[in-house]
Amino acid sequence: MLVRPKHAAPSGPLRSASGSLYVENARARVARAGRIYVEGKHDAELVEKVWGHDLRIEGVVVEPLHGVDDLPAIVKEFRPGQGRRLGVLVDHLVTGSKESRIAQQITGAHALVVGHPFIDIWQAVKPSVVGIAAWPTVPKGEDWKTGVCKRLGWEDDTGYVWAQRILARVNSFTDLEPALLGRVEELIDFVTTD
Repeated sequence: MLVRPKHAAPSGPLRSASGSLYVENARARVARAGRIYVEGKHDAELVEKVWGHDLRIEGVVVEPLHGVDDLPAIVKEFRPGQGRRLGVLVDHLVTGSKESRIAQQITGAHALVVGHPFIDIWQAVKPSVVGIAAWPTVPKGEDWKTGVCKRLGWEDDTGYVWAQRILARVNSFTDLEPALLGRVEELIDFVTTD
């Protein structure tokens, strides 16, 4: 007679997708005045998937901005101050870029702009997670996401590719590159400091 083996229940504390302690039966905190802005819808979806539990516990809202060029106007309208901090995550924040010049104008005591080195948030997902050896190189001037799909033989619908081939395979912080992890954690810490 075959008997299914019994698996031991996890003995330690439960962890959230971000690796933090999971708080069971916790209600979401009322949203803080502070916010985290990210560069687009895909960035916001990835942050929610991995850090969503933490963000609800802390009462932090993540909002997409649709291009760094809009950031000065957003900051002016937001009016960061004591108890109202603003954190911004920027794609491909490298020295000397337009993005870095805008970030320097914005960053201060109550506003922080940090970035990761990836051309797009897709690259922050480890290649092995999506079943490839490496993210392909796409020549400057060609749309990066379209170029990636073309070189990998993926569908040309980048929304579908993101949802089904990339985001669906991300389960926790271990599926992401460390260069992104540190930046998101830094922003959460910044906006939750009163």
